[in-house]
Amino acid sequence: MKLEIAVVSAAGAGIAASEGADRIELCSSLELGGITPSQGLMEASMEHVDGRLEIHPLIRCRPGDFRYSVSDVDTMVHEIRHLLAQGAHGVVVGALTPSGELDVHTLRRLAESARDANQDAQLTFHRAIDQSKDPLAAVEQLLELGFTRVLTSGHEATAGAGLPTLATMAERAGAALQIMAGGGLALDDIPAMHGAGLSAVHLSAKKIVSTLGEGTISLGAQDGNDPTAYTVTDRETVRAAKAKVNALNLRHA
Repeated sequence: MKLEIAVVSAAGAGIAASEGADRIELCSSLELGGITPSQGLMEASMEHVDGRLEIHPLIRCRPGDFRYSVSDVDTMVHEIRHLLAQGAHGVVVGALTPSGELDVHTLRRLAESARDANQDAQLTFHRAIDQSKDPLAAVEQLLELGFTRVLTSGHEATAGAGLPTLATMAERAGAALQIMAGGGLALDDIPAMHGAGLSAVHLSAKKIVSTLGEGTISLGAQDGNDPTAYTVTDRETVRAAKAKVNALNLRHA
């Protein structure tokens, strides 16, 4: 079993690497569900990682739903080309139709753009699958499209609740498509994910940092949230997750 950490900073990438994670999903604005990281963040993250793990940037040009316009897709094609040219090992994409099925036309174009930039680029379908009408049918389509893996909570709010569907997805996918559990995943869920035959687990391993109340003048926030708060990668959570994955891998070696 592999461990993937979602990070939003070069420092977070370095933490994931130093604590033994196998991959990172690099993105910005986790509070919006994640959007495409900048080229500067990609470059800085590569420096912090120094080849110790794989970097897979999220390709999502805007927050919101996964129904993309022609302009949105064009933007994501450019993002794919630039980030793979910088050295990304693969990209994380997803697109749906208004009826909740995979947008095969868009996915094919994104996949072809990735392979044109790097024929060995890995393709991960993100949690848009959990908003799809039929996740098991989506697995079959992703197999046909040549995707490497899919990140999913098993069509439920959390991966723990979605375990039965995750197990079925893993059985359907076999060795051809890696099923990676993520979305509300608790550390205590990891053994059950391993037992269900999943190939990887994905955690944001995040904590919130705030400087509110330290003499800072608040610039305000329309939604009433803390305007100084931001997300960082929690080293202890990454370390604990890696320890659980290592123990399972050793037990079943």
